[in-house]
Amino acid sequence: MSDINADAWVSSGHRPMGFPEFVVVIASIMALNPLAMDMMLPALPNIGSAFHLEVANRPQMVLSIFLLGFGVGQFVMGPLSDRFGRRPVLLGGMAVYCIASLLAIAAPSFETLLLARALQGLGTSATRVIAVSIVRDCYAGRKMASVMSLAMMVFIAVPVIAPSFGQAVMLLAQWRGIFIVLMLYGVAALIWSALRMPETLPVSERKSIAIRDVLGAFRQTVTNRQTFGYALAAGGVMGSLFAFVFSSQQIFTEIYHLGHYFPLAFAAIAVGVAIAGFLNAKIVGRVGMRVMSHTALVIFVAVAGTMFAATRLHMLPLGLFMPLAALMMFAFGLMMANFTALAMEPQGHIAGTASSLYGSITTLLGIGIGATIGQDYDGTLVPFTTGFFLCTLAALGVVLMVEKGRLFRPHQFVIK
Repeated sequence: MSDINADAWVSSGHRPMGFPEFVVVIASIMALNPLAMDMMLPALPNIGSAFHLEVANRPQMVLSIFLLGFGVGQFVMGPLSDRFGRRPVLLGGMAVYCIASLLAIAAPSFETLLLARALQGLGTSATRVIAVSIVRDCYAGRKMASVMSLAMMVFIAVPVIAPSFGQAVMLLAQWRGIFIVLMLYGVAALIWSALRMPETLPVSERKSIAIRDVLGAFRQTVTNRQTFGYALAAGGVMGSLFAFVFSSQQIFTEIYHLGHYFPLAFAAIAVGVAIAGFLNAKIVGRVGMRVMSHTALVIFVAVAGTMFAATRLHMLPLGLFMPLAALMMFAFGLMMANFTALAMEPQGHIAGTASSLYGSITTLLGIGIGATIGQDYDGTLVPFTTGFFLCTLAALGVVLMVEKGRLFRPHQFVIK
């Protein structure tokens, strides 16, 4: 992207912001979600101890309940933004996020903490849906994929540094201090968006939120082969990632005995996503979304198969697990931006609702898969690697059906 004049990429839809600021703002509001997820990873054992949780896997609910609120919330955020515009829904969602962070800080019980986490997830559902919708309002096709990749490059540092940041915060203020940081970041993002983000959906293009119309838009989304197919594939891929995230603290501390070095190991693996975002932004405009994402999917399947076989043969030491996990993250980074762009490409006329339903399908499917695999953790890598392998095979099968058996097609083609 460095060879492209940023001024040529400025859309009238996001003026007066220039292109660089637009990308950074989009990345900042999208980062609310991964920040709230990954900062919590090193805190899970402390939360379990603070609330005297007897079931070892139960602290994972701090992550899964957050994602449940995130997934369910997306059902309504898209239609609301298509009716009332992007700004009010975006700002309202961020306000809910900040209030939920306050509730988490003062939570007297584990159940109250889970309620706060569900509300945080609900708030970030608005930021995710609206961010994608705003990008779709302003850009289309490969340009949209490039913008999404650039936004991912800006906020991709979040999962890399968030666990270490969370560990550092806990040294000063215990686990509740993490929610203070989350609240302050949410307030800063809210103020920036309120001051700088324009409304990108003209009044003339707004949709009705009558039940019949919303259901009609949902029907258009799920009956589009390309949109629904890539949503299902992304859900399977995301389920693999969620399974890894939910189990990562236990995997690194209990199986590989890394202790407090766990955040560093997680950061080293997450670098793969950053590299993927940079690579995708540089070349997706030349080679196309399908070539990039299908290549990444094949890599994902190969990594999953290798992990599965190595686990069964009891030959998956940390020295092999780390590069395989980094390659998994690299492939994930290439897939998700392009899967999202491919799914949204035919839905410009109902971008908010389509983004909403796409996000709900991928997130809820991912949560169901990831939580199931995570709760099956038994002190070994067998549940994770088995689930990972099955999910990737299913995702590959769905993409093959969507593309009618033809992968790596370089040209753009909207499947009806």
